[in-house]
Amino acid sequence: MLSTTTTVVKHTAISDFKEITKMRLSLSVVFSSIAGYLLGADTISVKVLILLALGGYFMVGASNAFNQIIEKDLDALMHRTKNRPVASGRMTVNTAFIIACVFTILGIVILYTINQQTAMFGAISIFLYTSVYTPLKTKTPLSVFVGAIPGAIPFMLGWVAATDHFGIEPGTLFALQFFWQFPHFWAIGWFLFEDYKRGGFFMLPTGKQDKGTAIQVILYTIWTILVSIIPVFGFTGKLELSIVAAIIVFALGLVMLYYAILLYKKMTEKAAKQLMLSSVLYITIIQVIYVVDKFLR
Repeated sequence: MLSTTTTVVKHTAISDFKEITKMRLSLSVVFSSIAGYLLGADTISVKVLILLALGGYFMVGASNAFNQIIEKDLDALMHRTKNRPVASGRMTVNTAFIIACVFTILGIVILYTINQQTAMFGAISIFLYTSVYTPLKTKTPLSVFVGAIPGAIPFMLGWVAATDHFGIEPGTLFALQFFWQFPHFWAIGWFLFEDYKRGGFFMLPTGKQDKGTAIQVILYTIWTILVSIIPVFGFTGKLELSIVAAIIVFALGLVMLYYAILLYKKMTEKAAKQLMLSSVLYITIIQVIYVVDKFLR
């Protein structure tokens, strides 16, 4: 006798709120910001840490809410996004817009209470993500380059929050997360290629799952590794890295490079998923190593 089971996904106001603001992504951004703050701070202020976490969360939540409003019709075409609150019709555009506006105001005001530069970079991040990156996604693969700018801001935002200064140190943190995003997002664009195509998004640099894309993934992975060990050479001001930490960072980079090369060799969605997972582990562990190394020196 055959039995069938039906999985019913229960959507609540809370789950929709989490989805419209992409809570997991927002929390990862908060993690990066806090790591940057700990690297830049001479003395740690719990108050600033809390403000940075809240401001960072609101900033990313606002960007994601605006994004889902703009792309609601396209989201409805893709399996991955068709059940999002606005795309599915569970949440009205007006409700999502109110959430986005309130989050924008709260994010900028909270970051402003830390210092003006932190608020400025937060505002730039929201603007680039919603007004430049999102519209470009259906027009050119170069949108990934634009999207990498707001995506790279959180790590260096923490340093600016701690020091009220933008220089070589936060610039290096920005560069690290900037280059890292290309292999990360191209890996996602690879294994979700068909789904992205349904929505009219072509995220890969060549527009196809081909050797040209795979080679660029490898090149940007190499750039990421090189930038990640630059602080060991003493060129980056107060941002320093011990030899032991640099060796560990380099070794972790080689693991990510291994999966980038594997994608080139196999050209499969499985290989792309492995690269994506290794990239997430890489950036998370790297940020932890940077912070731990600072406090152990």
